[in-house]
Amino acid sequence: MKIGFIGLGNVGGKLAGSLQRNGFDLTVRDLDEAAAAPFLEAGANWAESPEAMAEAVDLVITCLPSPAACRAVMEAEDGILAGLDQGKLWIEMSTTDEAEVKRLAAAVEARGAAALEAPVSGGCHRAATGNIAIFAGGARPAFERALPALQAMGRRILHVGPLGAASALKVITNYLASVHLVALGEALTVAKKSGLDLAKTYEGIKISSGNSFVHETESQVILNGSYNINFTMDLVIKDMGLFDSLGRRLEVPLEVSPLVLDIFKDGQARYGARAWSSMIVKRLEESCGLDLRAEGFPEELVDDEPEVPGAEVQAGAT
Repeated sequence: MKIGFIGLGNVGGKLAGSLQRNGFDLTVRDLDEAAAAPFLEAGANWAESPEAMAEAVDLVITCLPSPAACRAVMEAEDGILAGLDQGKLWIEMSTTDEAEVKRLAAAVEARGAAALEAPVSGGCHRAATGNIAIFAGGARPAFERALPALQAMGRRILHVGPLGAASALKVITNYLASVHLVALGEALTVAKKSGLDLAKTYEGIKISSGNSFVHETESQVILNGSYNINFTMDLVIKDMGLFDSLGRRLEVPLEVSPLVLDIFKDGQARYGARAWSSMIVKRLEESCGLDLRAEGFPEELVDDEPEVPGAEVQAGAT
């Protein structure tokens, strides 16, 4: 299977690295040509345009920062759609709007190709080792064709249903992660002002009913002071906005998400769009005149589970 990969950012570059490490014939493209250099040095091909990539490969993967970026790559005059034809497969691995992925999939299918969505969850440190979770949405035949590539990139793969289902689930999980992060900032600040040892507080939360994936990961780089979670404020705001829009379309009277979205907008205004998302806790640190530091925590996360061959595949709905 010849695979093309567009979008070699924090997550995309690591997913593409897993494909190359597992021996796939890989063609890459990114607006930042320097991001492609390590792949080209290791034997990957370079595509002069998204159209040229789609013509040259069996499977095209996009992993881009926003729905607008994906639209541009897909629908430009020399975009992916122009190079697709019968038998090709497109996989959208970006975090995007479920209505938008269905619209683009319809255009892909109109050209005789197949479409699948496969957003990931678990953080860059797990994407780097092929240990990330993947939500797949789309028809069963497309899922089965894509499965060898998905198994190279992720360890836990869940087929959640038709196109749009995976994108909806992904923004739901990202919403929850953002809420947990804001809540952790408040919890750690109260612990600090109470005189608690923050290292022991971390362990106490970890073994309690208050634990979460976000605590086990992001709390570490907060307590270190690097805040380096490889995810930025602008991406949180994009993902939170997608969740908020989905909830409003479904006429859900949201209460928590608008508040958390406003908190991150304030964080972006203070620290910048490309500041690490974990820096949202600095708002409380600054307000209270303290820092949430403790000894023994890493500057950057490393996957705590070794890479293993194969993957745990849960078929889910057809």
